[in-house]
Amino acid sequence: MIEIILKDGSTKQYKKGISAFNIAKDISEGLARNVLSANFNDSIIELSTKISESGRLYFYTWNDEEGKSAFWHSSAHVLAQTILSLYPETKLTIGPSIENGFYYDFDLGDKTISENDFPRIEKKFMFFASQKSDFKMKFISKSDALKYYKKEENPYKLELIENLNDGEITFCDHSDFSDLCKGGHIPHTGLVKAIKLTNVAGAYWKGDENNKQLTRIYGISFPKQKLLKEYISLIEEANKRDHRKIGKELNLFTFSTKVGLGLPLWLPKGTDLKNRLENFLKKAQDKAGYELVESPHIGKKELYETSGHYEKYGLDSFQPIETPGKKETFLLKPMNCPHHCEIYNSQSWSYKDLPKRYAEFGTVYRYEQSGELHGLTRVRGFTQDDAHIFCTPEQLKEEFVKVIDLVAFVFKAVSFNDFIVQVSLRDPKTPDKYIGSEKNWNLAEKAILKAADLKNLDYKIEYGEAAFYGPKLDFMVKDALGRKWQLGTIQVDYNLPERFDLKYKTKDNTFLRPVMIHRAPFGSLERFIAILLEHTSGKLPLWLVPNQLIILTLSEKYEKYAEKVLNEMKINEIRALIDNRNETVGKKIRDAQLKKYPYMLIIGEKEMKDDVVSVRHISDGDLGSLTIETFIQKLSTEIKNSYSFEV
Repeated sequence: MIEIILKDGSTKQYKKGISAFNIAKDISEGLARNVLSANFNDSIIELSTKISESGRLYFYTWNDEEGKSAFWHSSAHVLAQTILSLYPETKLTIGPSIENGFYYDFDLGDKTISENDFPRIEKKFMFFASQKSDFKMKFISKSDALKYYKKEENPYKLELIENLNDGEITFCDHSDFSDLCKGGHIPHTGLVKAIKLTNVAGAYWKGDENNKQLTRIYGISFPKQKLLKEYISLIEEANKRDHRKIGKELNLFTFSTKVGLGLPLWLPKGTDLKNRLENFLKKAQDKAGYELVESPHIGKKELYETSGHYEKYGLDSFQPIETPGKKETFLLKPMNCPHHCEIYNSQSWSYKDLPKRYAEFGTVYRYEQSGELHGLTRVRGFTQDDAHIFCTPEQLKEEFVKVIDLVAFVFKAVSFNDFIVQVSLRDPKTPDKYIGSEKNWNLAEKAILKAADLKNLDYKIEYGEAAFYGPKLDFMVKDALGRKWQLGTIQVDYNLPERFDLKYKTKDNTFLRPVMIHRAPFGSLERFIAILLEHTSGKLPLWLVPNQLIILTLSEKYEKYAEKVLNEMKINEIRALIDNRNETVGKKIRDAQLKKYPYMLIIGEKEMKDDVVSVRHISDGDLGSLTIETFIQKLSTEIKNSYSFEV
């Protein structure tokens, strides 16, 4: 007999060789009907897998991320089968699940696929899905695997297999279709009841622009038609909230091909918004004891070799800038942290001077492939609200907790009230991805977990998601549509202080290395603004919006009174402007609604005579007539209450 430990901690005993599915069936018929995938001793397994030893067994349904991942990965197999049936000359490459759905990359030869082809592909997909074909895994020798794909004349699969070890190669079969795959599938294709192909794009093999461009088809699938309908409604709403659309409507930012892809140009109103966010955080940082620093947009290659960034990111991200005279090589700044290490190193410090908290709104540059660029969420030049804290090991826990509080403060100010926390640790199976000693990593990981426990954060641990120099704590914000976005991040780093030979003098006149905390509550200002625009549908918090109200005149006769109202607003630090165009008031109201002004003040004969304003709110509609003084008091109180809390 074997002992199986379930997710709730309970244990059950079974005969050796029982399948994971039969264990689910034994637990309950309901679970058996809904189970999609399983995990045995921290490894994803098929539900058909026979279990012959004791261990931990977890089951995943559609309500679990792991369940969705298996569902979408399996759907990628069906998509590959579909494309191969419709375009027989196609060469298959890879097809993983992603956060929302899946994709598969195809070499179509001289064929092309557009969105016009999607209905035909979806119909064929559902035909194959309806066959209820079982997904079956099988081990295959390396020689047989190579022989199979040589016969298929598939150079992509051959390349993948060449990098695998004999004995670890598996294929997944369903119906008459077979594909190289490491596993993680639902029981059979019939569980897929709905499919929607969402996009087709170009993608280079292995992400290398020097390789052939493939056709990437994105899709999403569901176990119920109802869920697809809900998804389509969500997409329609998301399109309405697209930050690129809202940014254009509100005149916040633009892009120019002459300037370069992925390099945003901030227009006056957008610059005002960006500066307001910066000033808000500067004020909070000042209270928290941060000092502002500034570093150049470039640095010598040696700087990034010392930090390890050059080694880890390579030439694809770091194109050299050669000087004409001396043979010096510079690189565009990808990170602020190496510069801040050198700022720390410019002086000698004692334990009494620490912590040192250096903050900078520094623009950094990273090469992203053109196909990966997307509005402000994925750019090549962006502003980090970066700060680095240099502290003693004894100060680490307190400083880390303070940063958590600062991130929570920032989120509260913009009504990001729904978020989860992810602790990103190293993957022990891939040590080459990281720099630094085992000792330093253990210290850093323990520090993050202790701080998270101290703040009673509900966190999940993700292995393999750490930065190359240290573990991190990421804040995953859920927006108004339920989508998750990674925003604020905090990292503990014992390695860069070592690589830059950072020191401080102890009480005993000896020298020790400080611990370094990397933190960015916004993450990237560009990305933060994009997510905020979509979260609020452009109706920004009152304290943050560039113009808090607009004054609408019924005719030019009332412009003088409008100027009086405007001056009163300015005196009280309320951001306002006048619309005195020769248009109807209805047209002015509609335009003001489109521009997302929170308040409209309508001025005509009655308002001028009674020395009042007619107030209209973007969401609540007509609020009646108020004296100028009463309205100013109302608005000032509302602005104050929108972020009247302490760090």
